[in-house]
Amino acid sequence: MDDPDRRRARRRRRQRQLRRRILIVLICVGICLTAGIKFGKEVLFGEQKGEQFYSEADLPGAPEITVDLLDVNEYSRPGIPLKQINGVVIHYTGNPGSSAKANRDYFNGLKDSQERSASSHFIVGLNGEVIQCVPSSEIAYASNDRNSDTLSIECCHPDESGQFAETTYQSMVELTGWLCARFGLSSDDVIRHYDVTGKICPKYFVEHEDAWNQFKADVNNKIIAVQDSM
Repeated sequence: MDDPDRRRARRRRRQRQLRRRILIVLICVGICLTAGIKFGKEVLFGEQKGEQFYSEADLPGAPEITVDLLDVNEYSRPGIPLKQINGVVIHYTGNPGSSAKANRDYFNGLKDSQERSASSHFIVGLNGEVIQCVPSSEIAYASNDRNSDTLSIECCHPDESGQFAETTYQSMVELTGWLCARFGLSSDDVIRHYDVTGKICPKYFVEHEDAWNQFKADVNNKIIAVQDSM
């Protein structure tokens, strides 16, 4: 027969092994939960993990977006967290005929020229292309007192009138409506740079109030369409 002391020793050994296995499982579960929460935050809020970036372009149903982030610098992408999003601000480039890429590169070049502070979260080009310059989790230098709680969209235009090409306009509606649906905003939360500072920006929408009202109506229809598809 087994010695009782040996049986007790084996039982204690098995209990220690079981406790170690349980501890290992709990540690693994904790690591997985932490990683899962972090990944979810990155996907939903555009946070960074080292050099990896989860943008709006990665989300289901997103419009076509080219992610070309500015280098982190104090003049155009300071890396300051945007803790709350209460609106979307529409701008125009004020540089007739320039492309989305050219404006993006201008913003990025401010780190070297240091001539001013300026940037935007998104730029919509003459052909309707959309470039994301700043993560939606960070502020951009676009809307003065509203930098801290808004996303900004710079829009290219072909001439001095500031009127947007149809391709640009359609992408503006699609992007603005989608962002509003994503962040729980309404078309009433879409404003012009003009509404913040009185600057004539975007020029055509300031000088043609009917065109601005139509844009907001089109954005509202897009918000409804996005919400219905969710």
